Amino acid sequence: MFVALSSGRIVERLVDAVFPPRAVFAHCDIPCGIYDPTDAQLSALTILRMDQLIAELAAPAMDAKPEDRAAYISKISRYTTVKEQHSERLKNDVRVIWGDFFTPDHAKQFPQIHDLTWRTLKQASKARQGTNVADAQELLKLVQEFSEIFWQAKGAKTRRVPSMQKPGGELVVPAA
Repeated sequence: MFVALSSGRIVERLVDAVFPPRAVFAHCDIPCGIYDPTDAQLSALTILRMDQLIAELAAPAMDAKPEDRAAYISKISRYTTVKEQHSERLKNDVRVIWGDFFTPDHAKQFPQIHDLTWRTLKQASKARQGTNVADAQELLKLVQEFSEIFWQAKGAKTRRVPSMQKPGGELVVPAA
């Protein structure tokens, strides 16, 4: 089927073909007032689980069949990709909450928030770079602390509940 395009539209398509647009992601920057650190906690649990799976994965023997080596490489690649994705999600969630939600008044009330945010972002990078389960556990701990401060800043008390996920751990949630 033939679709007629205006000359402006043809130029746009040509530019897009030569310089493909890059996908960008943002919360909303309105600001909408809808913030929640739960996704960051779930990302931390996912990073922890990927490290656990990597630790449990037995490397193929030197004389392993090519398909066994390929299966091992595939699993390591998938686990690593998921870690990368969730580390970036976590960092984005923490940055957005820190940058868009927390105010100077919150910083006075919770003077540790800037350092905690910095340490959380650095720990997310460290957990992303390696496969040490202890690094992922420390990241979860920092995100939980960040979550507690977030909910306190919103005037909510918090409680910890079991995550009910494979890696274990807890989620910080507002108390009802």
